[in-house]
Amino acid sequence: MRFTLRQMELFLEVAKIGHLTQVAKKFGLSQSAVSMSLKELESILGCKLFERVQKKLVLNEKGRMFYEEIEPLIYRLRDIESEFMSMENKGKLIIGCSTTIADYIMPHIVCEYMQEYPEVKISMKIANTSEIAKMVEDGLIDIGYIEGEIICSHCVFTPMGKDELVVITGDKSFMRKKEYFIDNLLNKKWILREEGSGTRSEFMKQLGKFANELNIYLELRHTEAIINVLKEVDESLSCVSKIAVKKYLENGELYELKIKGFEFGRDFYQVYHKSKYQSELFKKFSLYARSRFARILGDKYAQSI
Repeated sequence: MRFTLRQMELFLEVAKIGHLTQVAKKFGLSQSAVSMSLKELESILGCKLFERVQKKLVLNEKGRMFYEEIEPLIYRLRDIESEFMSMENKGKLIIGCSTTIADYIMPHIVCEYMQEYPEVKISMKIANTSEIAKMVEDGLIDIGYIEGEIICSHCVFTPMGKDELVVITGDKSFMRKKEYFIDNLLNKKWILREEGSGTRSEFMKQLGKFANELNIYLELRHTEAIINVLKEVDESLSCVSKIAVKKYLENGELYELKIKGFEFGRDFYQVYHKSKYQSELFKKFSLYARSRFARILGDKYAQSI
């Protein structure tokens, strides 16, 4: 399309008012600028649109036809503009969540938000922490929620609070001792999340010099799969988020081991691209998610953010 939205807006106003001076004043333009805009429009269309009658511009037959065609379009565009200027409770967000957050935290937040704001649609993509960060970098998602901070030069990270990691087992024989030294457990059957998982990354980082000696018996992508293996395999151990196994610990299906000198934990982060346009919907959901994280994870978690 060769003519512009501004040319059409000026055309409509001149057609209604009939005087270039008044139209120019309304748009904050000079009279010559309005006149030039109309002449360019007529040149593009290849026909005159106005006739001068007693110092007033009036539409000719071509002008009336053009007016009837574009007037509804301009009004619709203005409606769209107005609608998008008040979009904080409308629209669609694409969020990405690392596995633990996707399984145990975010579904509650998303469902509550869409119930409260039914004109908002939220699509959730699930992957491990490094994959979510890559989606943010590539512009595939609007906002991500991950376990642990990773290197991402184009990302902005906002802490959402701390999560407790616990060493667990399904083998009750480990409960003969109240506390263990980590070096006495390195040769046991460790069931860990896959490479790129925030949970695994934080656990291995906090193990420090002991990480290379750890007997990694099996690697699995989902915490629930790890839990199932722990219940079946003797002398198997893992390190997972406490929120993922809370009910299993309470029911006596799994057991938590205390490791002397170690307190395993990691931060949850919100992450988005540093060039991301932050719409009102984006900002509102971000604040909503932050408050709901604290509510879901309890008072201790709320004090950490």
